[in-house]
Amino acid sequence: MIIRKVAAAFAVASLSFGLASVGAMEAEAAKPKSYKNCKALNKVYPHGVGKKGARDKVRGSTKPVKNFKVSTKVYKFNDGKARKKGERDLDRDNDGVACEKR
Repeated sequence: MIIRKVAAAFAVASLSFGLASVGAMEAEAAKPKSYKNCKALNKVYPHGVGKKGARDKVRGSTKPVKNFKVSTKVYKFNDGKARKKGERDLDRDNDGVACEKR
């Protein structure tokens, strides 16, 4: 009887610890990454990343990029306001799309 209670308590403790560590891993995986420059960002997001509702601003007869990754979280981690001092803003034209390219 005592062995069963100890085993049950151990199982509950193991299960709750496992769930806590899975939750921590999911939270870490959900945190977006800040990229050093557009070359690094374009390795993961080849056409750039933009916040929801953003449109690529263009000049002349150039067609705007429309196939960029839409992710407000990733964009915010890579625009000028969220960057560390001395790091460049990856959305230089301030159109809501960082590192856009065809």
